[in-house]
Amino acid sequence: MKAQHFFQNKVILITGASSGIGRATALIFAHLNAKVILASRNEEKLESLKQEIESTGGQALVIKTDVTSFEDTQKMVMESILKWGNIDILIASAGAYIKDRSHEINIESFRESFDINFFGVLNSIKSVLPEMKRRGKGHIVIVNSLDARKGIIGDSPYVAAKSALDGYGDVLRQELTRYGIGITSIFPARVDTPMIENIKVPWISPKISPFRVAKAIVKGIKRNKAVVIVPASNFILGPLNNIFPRLLDWLYLKLRIEGLNAE
Repeated sequence: MKAQHFFQNKVILITGASSGIGRATALIFAHLNAKVILASRNEEKLESLKQEIESTGGQALVIKTDVTSFEDTQKMVMESILKWGNIDILIASAGAYIKDRSHEINIESFRESFDINFFGVLNSIKSVLPEMKRRGKGHIVIVNSLDARKGIIGDSPYVAAKSALDGYGDVLRQELTRYGIGITSIFPARVDTPMIENIKVPWISPKISPFRVAKAIVKGIKRNKAVVIVPASNFILGPLNNIFPRLLDWLYLKLRIEGLNAE
């Protein structure tokens, strides 16, 4: 079945929809005739995206949401259901790139990162699950990062939260199988989004387009894949780190994978 027919009239809730992967995903699903719910804290950008979608015949609903607030994510889900009756797919892509040196152990940096990158995802999932369980179907996409498979110097708060999300998603996928709910975890490499616009990355680790990740999300849902790594060539990163961690440490240091702050 073609993707356009597969997703036609599906109700898709996207957190972090105002920019980056979330925005690209919303545009692609709208093109596939899905009904998209746009959620983030930036209502102005969401309204602009809604107008762009509707100008080409798509359907979109804007709900200003702070995913770090469970009250907000509950409201987000209730408004979505009131508008379109149900939620077929959740794309949990809201996140923030929070850096700090691990050896300095700035607790506030870790709290901030976990609030949005881990608990923000949990709030969104907890809010949609009751309805999906009641219907006996649904799909949840957890937008993670390759940082969860191999940490980068200076990214400790972000890596810690994404690693926790990796473990949570792995267990959640196993538990929700009996409810008919699919879980897909997406692990993109560095994505060309506002989160890292000020970082110059080395040639060996180029930034990829958010639309490339969005297309991988579409395929992942359609094929009910458990894990999607973008680009696919990076699938070896996790196994290599398990077998030769010090070798990868050396390579990351030699190649300056962490990148440089742009002037």
